[in-house]
Amino acid sequence: MAGNRPHHESSRQNGVRTHEFSARDKRKIYLENPFVYTGGILIVVAIYVGWIVFSRWNENRQLDRRASDITAQKQREQDRSTVEQMGGYELAIQSFYGDPKIQRGEKAQLCYGVANAKKVTLEPQSSPVWPSYSRCVDVTPTKTTTYTLTASDDAGHSVTQTFTINVQ
Repeated sequence: MAGNRPHHESSRQNGVRTHEFSARDKRKIYLENPFVYTGGILIVVAIYVGWIVFSRWNENRQLDRRASDITAQKQREQDRSTVEQMGGYELAIQSFYGDPKIQRGEKAQLCYGVANAKKVTLEPQSSPVWPSYSRCVDVTPTKTTTYTLTASDDAGHSVTQTFTINVQ
């Protein structure tokens, strides 16, 4: 048993006992210390757990990116469908309506929607109008009036629609 024990020399200085171990004995004491192995295992476990966390984070990021791409694709398809329903690539008056009957002195609303128009005119009308999928303007006719909505594109094509408001 004496051979397994570390060899050290002890001395007394100023009433305090000091111990000096050889390098071989210090290494043996270090390797026999259970905290050395526990610390090493904890480091390996921390690296492993860190790798798992990073891998999951990276996978979630990729899934989020794919979901975002799918959502954007669906939005583009929905927008394309809306444009086609609203007249596709052709010039069109999608809607033109209002209050069909009012009392003298009352205001009425005329609403319109156009597709692919560059210019819109409403006659007779003093308020400004412009291309829109859905817009309403106030009118105050003093007698029964037929309004004419005209939409035109850059190529010189135009479409026209009428709406009559009866004043009583």
